[in-house]
This record gives sequence, C-alpha cells and structure tokens, in this order.
Amino acid sequence: MASILDTVNQRTQLVGQNRLELLLFRLNGRQTYGINVFKVREVLQCPKLTTLPHQKGVICGVAHIRGQTISVIDLSAAIGGKAVTDTSNSFIIITEYNRTIQGFLVGGVERIVNLNWENVLPPPSGSGQSNYLTAVTELNDKLIEILDVEKILHEIVPSKMDISDEIAATLKPTAPSKRMVMVADDSAVARKQIQRALVPLGLDIVLAKDGFDALNQLKEIASGCNDIAEKMSLIISDIEMPEMDGYTLAAEIRANPQLQSLKIVLHTSLSGVFNQAMVNKVGADEFIAKFNPDELAATVNRYLAETCEG
Repeated sequence: MASILDTVNQRTQLVGQNRLELLLFRLNGRQTYGINVFKVREVLQCPKLTTLPHQKGVICGVAHIRGQTISVIDLSAAIGGKAVTDTSNSFIIITEYNRTIQGFLVGGVERIVNLNWENVLPPPSGSGQSNYLTAVTELNDKLIEILDVEKILHEIVPSKMDISDEIAATLKPTAPSKRMVMVADDSAVARKQIQRALVPLGLDIVLAKDGFDALNQLKEIASGCNDIAEKMSLIISDIEMPEMDGYTLAAEIRANPQLQSLKIVLHTSLSGVFNQAMVNKVGADEFIAKFNPDELAATVNRYLAETCEG
C-alpha cells in the first residue's frame, strides 16, 4: 500500500506543472513514437496470438494475458504502414483507452522520458485529414510522433456518438445566455464526438484545439465583463493536449478572477487510480472517462441547469 501511495504522490507532483511521461517505441522503421505512460498497463514480448474468424485486417489476433482476452492491433497497419508478418521479435503495449483494454503490436520499445507539454506541439499544418498524428516533439535532435489513438480506435470500432432516447427525454432547455460551452481537445475525432453528443442541448459550442488555445479564447470571451459566467457556463477539456494540458488549463482557469467561476469537466481517455487526486488538486469539478455520450450529455445538462438556477 505504501508503494502505491508513493506512486500516486509522485504522479500528482506533475499536476499543474504541464508535464507528461512518454513511453517511446518504434513500429517497422526507425521513426520513434510516444504514448502517455498513464495509458499503459503493461509492456511484454508478444505472446502467441489466436486468430479469430472474420477479424478486421489491422487486428492481428487476440492474446490471453493474466486470465484476460485482449485484442491486439497491428499499429503500423492501422496507420497505413506495412503490416507485421513476424511477431516473434515484436512487443505488445497493453493500454486502456476510452474504457477499453487493447494491445498494440509494435516493433520495439525504447524507454520512458519526462517532458514538458510546452515542448509538445500540434502536427504541422497542411498534413491533411489522413494523418494519424495528434502531436510532435523533439528529443535529442530526433522527432517523436504522438499518434491520435482515439482516431485509430474509432476507425476500427466506431464509437456510439448519439445519446439514447431515455437520456434525451430527461434533458431540459437552458436560458439562451447560458448556452455557450467550450470543448478543448486536440483530437478532431473527439471534438466531433462531443459535438454530436451535445446536439440535443442546443448549445453554442466553441472549439479549442489544445489548452493554450482554450485559455486564450476564454480570456478573449471574458474581456469586457467581470465574470465569464455571464457568457459561458462550462468547459469540457481533454487532459492530454500539446502546449498546455488539461490539468494546467484547469489550474490557470481557477487562478484567473475573470474565469474562476467556470465549471470544468475533464473528459479524457486517461484512466486509473490517479485521476481523482489530480482533478481535486487543480480544482476541476468533475472527471468523465471517454466516451459515453449519455453520461456526457447528462452531466453537461446538470451543470447548465445549476447555472441557470443560480
């Protein structure tokens, strides 16, 4: 128990400091990729895989690990690269995204590095709709590419984006002045999912591509008024974002007198025992794991109703 608490304390020290830890890995070539350590459950030599009938092309089989059956995705093939033909020298990164466990087949695993989100930048403009990058950074004169895993998973198994009829029936209209909500997420797929889920609420949704962009837009919206709550009620923010992460964004909002009344919902594919401690530390109001449209719409509706009543 003591070691677990020590780990929690170490992780929470990164909160509000705009830092992250990346596990570096390779696919078929020399290019290095990174994945947030918080999303990694385990890394192991690729075990024997079981092929399933009618499985999708990028799913190379299932692995039986510690009593659990896990789908294994050929990450190189999933982003349009060369498929792995020999898994004997490959590795599997077991991850948890969007409430699901999956394995990513990779060519090799290098090390864990600690970085500042300020040094993690959005992909170059003009890279096109087909690219699978959500961010890039440089380490020892080498480019590190961070993949948009949410986009990859959505293409393999599309997420449900519409809310259920049961939840739709419980949604209540809000005052027109309280209908502005911001969505901050570096994944275009995630932004689209959130927008789709919130359509029944009739909201004026402002989009931001990362925490830095969100903070600048919030300051602009709040200019000319004493309290941003006069114009906006809520922000839904991802945690992993280039330049400024969601934890740091939340801390910045709470430290700004014009913005501090804004309700903050952290909405992320990150999972684990550390989240609530981090949410409390930065002053966010709630944490919701991606992606459940019913839960998200109901939560936003509740906060909007509370704001109107206030």
